[in-house]
Amino acid sequence: MTEEQILAEFRAADALLEGHFILSSGLRSPRYLQCARVLMDAGRARRLAEALAAKLPAELRDSIDVVVSPAMGGVIIGHEMGRALGKPAMFVERPDGIFHLRRGFSIEPGQRVLMVEDVVTTGLSSREAIKAVREAGGEVIAEAALVDRSGGTADLGIPFVPLIRIDVPTYDAKNLPEELAAIPAVKPGSRAAA
Repeated sequence: MTEEQILAEFRAADALLEGHFILSSGLRSPRYLQCARVLMDAGRARRLAEALAAKLPAELRDSIDVVVSPAMGGVIIGHEMGRALGKPAMFVERPDGIFHLRRGFSIEPGQRVLMVEDVVTTGLSSREAIKAVREAGGEVIAEAALVDRSGGTADLGIPFVPLIRIDVPTYDAKNLPEELAAIPAVKPGSRAAA
């Protein structure tokens, strides 16, 4: 799948939004990729997951035991990646602000885990989810994501394979451009802003 085909999937789902958005990292942005909208169509979710799975090196694909994703944003793409790879998929969630495996999910000691996210901006959610998997005994061998909007700055400490890299500016709330500050802020993500 080419970059233009990937962006066409987002456009077809009205998932490329413009305005003033508060990201889960607490940073502000004039554009937001609403992955929930692009993934709500099962066929589109399948196509994107298959394209992402195909980007993983064969050696990596062959070594994955289980796919784990952070709730909420990573749940659908994580499930679809499990399907594309023929591996079980589970998720971590944070009922108390810290990621945990729940709902009967467990990882066997030493199981090789592919972490899957929808969007990576700062990598904070990814690092927190990776920590939870490691504490549960898993070995996180790589991360895959639909979108890397970090500008190459997200350091996850493991190999990172995004389907697409999108350079969208982000700003600290105290240092907004005038045109962005003039627009009311909206928080579309799944985590309380930092």
